[in-house]
Amino acid sequence: MKSTIQDQYSDAVLRRAFLSRSSVGIGYLAAMNLFGVTKQSLAAPTGGIAPALAGPEAPPHYPPRVKRVIFLYMAGGPSHLETFDFKPQLNALDGQLMPPSFTQGQPIAQLQGAELKVQGHLTQFGKYGESGMWISDFLPHHQKIANKICVLRSMVTEQINHDPAHTFMNTGTAISGRPALGSWLTYGLGSESENLPGFVVMTSVGGRNPQPIAARQWSAGFLPSRYQGVEFNSGHEPVNYLANPAGTTAAMQSTLIDTIRELDYHRNQGLRDSEAETRIAAYELASRMQASVPELVDMSDEPEHILDMYGARPGDGSFASNCLLARRLAERGVRFIQLYHRGWDHHGDLVKHMHTCCGLTDQPTSALVLDLEQRGMLDDTLIVWGGEFGRTPMFQGKGGPGRDHHIKGFSMWMAGGGIKRGFTYGETDELGYNATVDRTHVRDLHATILQQLGIDHQRLTFRHQGLDMRLTGVEPAHVLRGILQ
Repeated sequence: MKSTIQDQYSDAVLRRAFLSRSSVGIGYLAAMNLFGVTKQSLAAPTGGIAPALAGPEAPPHYPPRVKRVIFLYMAGGPSHLETFDFKPQLNALDGQLMPPSFTQGQPIAQLQGAELKVQGHLTQFGKYGESGMWISDFLPHHQKIANKICVLRSMVTEQINHDPAHTFMNTGTAISGRPALGSWLTYGLGSESENLPGFVVMTSVGGRNPQPIAARQWSAGFLPSRYQGVEFNSGHEPVNYLANPAGTTAAMQSTLIDTIRELDYHRNQGLRDSEAETRIAAYELASRMQASVPELVDMSDEPEHILDMYGARPGDGSFASNCLLARRLAERGVRFIQLYHRGWDHHGDLVKHMHTCCGLTDQPTSALVLDLEQRGMLDDTLIVWGGEFGRTPMFQGKGGPGRDHHIKGFSMWMAGGGIKRGFTYGETDELGYNATVDRTHVRDLHATILQQLGIDHQRLTFRHQGLDMRLTGVEPAHVLRGILQ
């Protein structure tokens, strides 16, 4: 059937608009590389809050206690029963069949037909700090900071396999494509740094079966993509593709950019594209990062005693070097810094792999807390430590003694501004299976993190598909008032 004149006209407009926007817009994005633009640019300032939040409802909603968050993410699920949750009854029942009353009807990582036997603690525990906090011998450096951390021993989550559990811990839902915690924070508060991203991610490896961490764990989801996390590494090339292309000089780029900037600024007076503007902002930031990142990762100004305190050797890609780099990022105003250490999935040979993981992470974690404190930064920094879930009190007999995935009770800790120090919050039952006192859901953790940054978790929203979406969703979420000073 022959199309109408109106249809033909509409098609022509669409084609013309597409070709026009493609030729100018793509040229704009390419040309903005390495150089910033003036404040007349259509892109919002990198360090500012989201334009959609401008006005009286924009965060902070309360006086903030901290400026930034460092999330030390132990990917794979560290065992709470070999870190912070001592249970004498677990040792008393070691090797016996797990009481059915605990596991009947529960979602557990269980092999079909396997006998579930109680697995006693695989290390010794002691009491440390003024409060007598239980900390295992796998964590000797944590024992030294017992007076500075707040252990949450009653965490629960909803996903029992790694990938959806990571997604749940990072975004508040198991549905892929939702914004990460760091994206929500930079959307709501922006970044204090004009020369670095507001949300930085780093990864390290060491331990058993280090499953990959998908980039969607730091995705902006349905938020504008300028709020997604940027992956750094502590190696010799800290940000991929940041260096100049071979044979390209600053003079060559400057001539090209000056011309295209004028063309695109004129063109975009009448045609605005939000995602193009996001990309423009990213290219602006990239140009500033070319100057700021080399200085950031140049550790030559770090005294030897600081390197030794962390156990860091710059450029080696270790968790220790990432912790030191995290402190330097925090000093430069980055809002949310997330360090993944992959290797905590200890189904078997738990003692061996705990020695590896703790050997790589225990000292630098303690050093980061102490270093921030001695620089006067711990009071305005929130540190979060933990993984996507915990481990079972029972063992299925695969290889050397180990533990499987567990969601009904596990441990994390927080430290920093406004958090009680040397404090233990919540309890699990006598075998460490179920959280029984002050049960703390992942959504409660998120609400509390937002609270410390001055954000009401119910008021930080983004309109998507007709709904006012938020990090903590529509299910109940409660700020953990009991851990706040």
